[in-house]
Order: sequence, then structure tokens, then C-alpha cells
Amino acid sequence: MTVTYSSKVANATFFGFHRLLLKWRGSIYKLLYREFIVFAVLYTAISFMYRLLLTGAQKRYFEKLSIYCDRYAEQIPVTFVLGFYVTLVVNRWWNQFVNLPWPDRLMFLISSSVHGSDEHGRLLRRTLMRYVNLTSLLIFRSVSTAVYKRFPTMDHVVEAGFMTADERKLFEHLRSPHLKYWVPFIWFGNLAAKARKEGRIRDSVDLQSLMTEMNRFRSWCSLLFGYDWVGIPLVYTQVVTLAVYTFFFACLIGRQFLDPTKGYSGHDLDLYIPIFTLLQFFFYAGWLKVAEQLINPFGEDDDDFETNWCIDRNLQVSLLAVDEMHMSLPKMKKDIYWDDSAARPPYTLAAADYCIPSFLGSTVEMGLPEGSITDVYKQKLTAGGLP
Repeated sequence: MTVTYSSKVANATFFGFHRLLLKWRGSIYKLLYREFIVFAVLYTAISFMYRLLLTGAQKRYFEKLSIYCDRYAEQIPVTFVLGFYVTLVVNRWWNQFVNLPWPDRLMFLISSSVHGSDEHGRLLRRTLMRYVNLTSLLIFRSVSTAVYKRFPTMDHVVEAGFMTADERKLFEHLRSPHLKYWVPFIWFGNLAAKARKEGRIRDSVDLQSLMTEMNRFRSWCSLLFGYDWVGIPLVYTQVVTLAVYTFFFACLIGRQFLDPTKGYSGHDLDLYIPIFTLLQFFFYAGWLKVAEQLINPFGEDDDDFETNWCIDRNLQVSLLAVDEMHMSLPKMKKDIYWDDSAARPPYTLAAADYCIPSFLGSTVEMGLPEGSITDVYKQKLTAGGLP
């Protein structure tokens, strides 16, 4: 389920984000704690071996190896590679969200363009809308693990009411090795054309508007399919993962606290716990975990898209719009500002501070010296510069 915290950060306050640090669901702690524990245990084991198990000569060799790893680990471009990769993943994640198929525009057009209050007119509108929802269900079923678990077979799609038994026979009769999410589009177009011939759609312009909007809906569905088909190149993901984990594998040895009596540069203290190395692991590995969670938002992570909720919402709202709300209008009455040329809604006491005068431009309150305008006007009048 998507973790929403917008209300917690509606206003900037002193340490406003500190409350978010205490959340567990959807947090970086939940994503990273296993890797963090493994890293800390390995570091402790190597430190224990260096301090208690190695002989004098072995310790000198380990110290040289540690200095070598610490020196050359910084040559791995972790920040550059990881930062660019996460930026790419976040942009891809947001583009998938803004292209989720929503049927709202289509349901408005169907409700206003497909006429008839009889049973046949009602059947036309509901069937057209059902084809729209069936299309999005077939796409979500092919890209989302949560939706596939809910509708693992076409039997479940029929039982849920998105498809009739006769439609399923036609659907399965079409022999194609490709994903057949486009079939309901064809049914939609054929049914809309039939409704135009029957006069249920009274204008060819309305039919064209319906088909144009359906094509827009189709493009959203095919875009999601394309994102699922062509991901970020595997080689890039491998390079980033190897860069991060190779860097911290080197840190397991290179960031060990060495014997201060040996006078190694940068090893004047023996703190036992590598605080800043642990923080560096938390930030870099956490950055990689962010990318891992967002690279496919149609899974079952805490912050993945609620595709099953989208299916439920779209079906319920769209059928309501084209059926019960078709030509359903409230009685028109004069509004409360009928005779008021300066309409202004009231403010509650809590919102009184937001009642401000209109902005008229930044020069309105700009002052000029006393008499400057009058003096200039008189000079031009005397010189004949004004009519």
C-alpha cells in the first residue's frame, strides 16, 4: 500500500521531517536492515580476527592490505554512477505513474454522447465502459504481480464481471501469440460505430471524439506494456550494483582501525566502531535500495502503485457515471450571489488570516518624491512639450 505522508509535511516547522524518521512501513530501515546487519557482522568478524587471531607478521601484512584497500576504494565512482542511475529510475517511475490509464474522460464522453434512457441505451453505455475497464485490467494483469494474483486466469476475469462467457469464447478463439489486450479496443470501436448507425450517437463529431479518447487510453495502456517489456538495460543495473558492493567489500578491510602504535597515517585513534563507514553504507546502499524499489512500481513493495485499488475505483466510478448519473441533473436554482456583483465566499475563523487583498502589481505601492510629477509636467508645459 502506498505510504502517504503529505499531511505531515503540509507546513514547514522546526525539525519538520523528524516525525517521518520514526515511521517503519515504507522506510529505508525496513528496506536496508538485513544488508546493514550483514555488513556490520562482517566488519566485526574481520576486526576480531585482526585483533585476536593474527600473528605479528600476519598483522603487518593485513595492515598493508587495509591501507591499500582504503586508498584505491575511493577510485570507484560510486557517487556518480549511483546518482545518475537513481535519477533515471525515479524519472521512469514517475512517467509510469502519470501514464496510468484512467477512464474518467471516456466516461464523461460516453455519458453525454450515447443517448437513450431505455434498457438498450443503458446496455450500450455500460458495455462500452466495461470494455474500457477490461482493457486496463488485461494490461494491469500482464504487468502487476498483485493484479495477476487476484486474476490468475481468464475464469477469474469472467467471474469478476469484466467479461461475459460469450466474449471469452471470442477472445480465446483469436489465435495470436501476442498479448491480446487490444481486443476490447476493437469491440469498443465496433460497438460505437453500431451505436452511431442506430442513432444512439447523434453526431459523427461525437463518435470521432469517443474514438480519439479511446486511442489516448490505448496509448496509456501500451506505454505501460512498453515499460514492462523494455527496462533499464541490465548491464547498467549490474554496473551500479557491482560498484556499490565492491566499494563496501573493500571498505570491510580498508576501513578497519589499525594499531595506533604503528604510526600509520590516519590511524591515530582506535574507536572499534566505524561510525562514518556505517553511515556511508546506510546512505549509498540505501540509495541503491531506493532504485531497487522504484525500478518496477507494479510489484508488492510498500510504495508500489495500488493497481488493484485502481481497478476497483475505475469500474465503480465509470459504471456509476454512465448509468445512474446519465442525464441525471439536480434542479436548477438561483445561487446565493444572484443579485450580488461582488461575490465573495465567507471565511471561517480558522481561515481568517488567508483573507488578503488582491494583488495589483509590484509598482502600486512604489512612492515618488513630493511634487516631482507636478514639477516635470510644468516644465514640459512651459517648453511647449505637451499639447
